[in-house]
Amino acid sequence: MSKVITRTVQAQLIVRPPAARPLTPALRYETDDPLAVRIVFPAEISLDGAEVAWAFSRDLLAEGLRGVAGEGDVQVRPDGPERTVVELHAGEGVAVLEFRTADLERFLRHSYELVPAGAERALLDLEEGFAALLRGV
Repeated sequence: MSKVITRTVQAQLIVRPPAARPLTPALRYETDDPLAVRIVFPAEISLDGAEVAWAFSRDLLAEGLRGVAGEGDVQVRPDGPERTVVELHAGEGVAVLEFRTADLERFLRHSYELVPAGAERALLDLEEGFAALLRGV
C-alpha cells in the first residue's frame, strides 16, 4: 500500500527581482515513486485552472540544499543560510521559487523516515514498470 507525505509550504514566486508573489504549493512524496518528490501548485494559480505538479529527484532536492544542483529542467541552490531557490524550466519560460530551507529540510527528513536513502530501489516494481513500457509500444 502506498504511503504519501504532503506538506503545504510557503514560497515566493520571484517575478522580477526584487518583486515576488507569495504562493502555497504542496510538497509531496509517495512510496509508489520513491525516487521522486513533487511540487504541486494549486489549480487557482495555473493558466488552465488545473493543478500542476513538477516531479524531480529527491536526491536533487537534497543536494540543492547544500550547493548548486541540477542541469536540466529543475535546478536547486541555496540562497543564503535560510532560503533555497528552485528553478523550473519549461518551454513557456522559467519559474523561480524561493522556499524556506527549514521547510524543505523538514519535508525531506519525513520522506527519509518513510523510505531511507538507499532503500528506494527495493520499493520499485521494475517488472511491472517494464511491462507497462512494453504495453505502450
